[in-house]
Amino acid sequence: MLNQPIRPVGIVGYGAYVPRFRLPGSEISRVWTESNTKSPVREKAVPGLDEDTATMSVEAARNALARAGIDPRQLAAVWVGSESHPYAVKPTGTIVAEAIGATPATLAADWQFACKAGTEAMQASIGFVGSGMADYALSIGMDTAQGRPGDALEYTAGAGGAAYIVGPAAKALAVIQRTLSYVSDTTDFWRRPTTHYPSHAERFSGDPGYFGHVIPAAEEMMHVMGTRPDSYHYVIFHQPNPKFPTRALEELGFTPAQWKAGLLVSEIGNTYAGSAMIGLSAVLDTAKPGERILMVSYGSGAGSDAFDLLVTDRIVEAQRCAPTTRDYIRRRVQIDYAQYVRMRKKLSQH
Repeated sequence: MLNQPIRPVGIVGYGAYVPRFRLPGSEISRVWTESNTKSPVREKAVPGLDEDTATMSVEAARNALARAGIDPRQLAAVWVGSESHPYAVKPTGTIVAEAIGATPATLAADWQFACKAGTEAMQASIGFVGSGMADYALSIGMDTAQGRPGDALEYTAGAGGAAYIVGPAAKALAVIQRTLSYVSDTTDFWRRPTTHYPSHAERFSGDPGYFGHVIPAAEEMMHVMGTRPDSYHYVIFHQPNPKFPTRALEELGFTPAQWKAGLLVSEIGNTYAGSAMIGLSAVLDTAKPGERILMVSYGSGAGSDAFDLLVTDRIVEAQRCAPTTRDYIRRRVQIDYAQYVRMRKKLSQH
């Protein structure tokens, strides 16, 4: 499905957040395999005892507001996409809206679609603003990802994400030229309501899951826009691990120079709903006016959202208004597995 709003829109503000704590993959291997088994990521971000999807979303949203330069009461919607909402029944969106001063005259809601819940919220923001129903809408992709102890997912299940304010194209730091969605009923990763940790269908995670959606979504976007891989200065794909996006990008003909700035998974892990979105925030931190960006998310279940973005002159001023994604990544504090178990409440005391 191709999406192009009636009213031109763009990103008017963005902001990221990554917790300071880091658990090396080698530490997980030490505990579970008693060896130096190579980890798929160097280390992953771990939320502190007082951090959850709501608190991290507030931090990212405040950074986005600083870059947008608008009053939070101008936000007509506050939407949070996540796999790890703190409450089963109580919206994260209302907590964030209240904390940033957007209440009461705003629409708040939570979104779910595995790892593309954040870009799904962005699609809704584009429609909301692009239809003329609102001038500004905030969409967030944020997670404190879960992984069963000793499971392959535990190595990569990180924490963090990003927030984006969609508004009129005339005020945008990056114009959203076109979006595209590509979905199917492919079960590669799931979690039932009564279970704490997600399950995955092993071989289905790559084909037909990730590669069966990310690659055709990117190909269709380039076909519709009349572009080629070298038409883009930067490209960001969803990052469940370093291997998947690297393989997909290489198959499509993109070069490491195009994806290096947005490939963060080895440093912070897979931030799930925030994975592609935090990669985009890192790219926007260094992007220059006139540069073109392709972003493709992926969510198990399964589907991808693709975005064609054109950076404007306003990016230069906006980059100075809030901490960069790299600022958050650099302020790391290493922890061991025992601290991780305590902080993630993985040890049952019943």
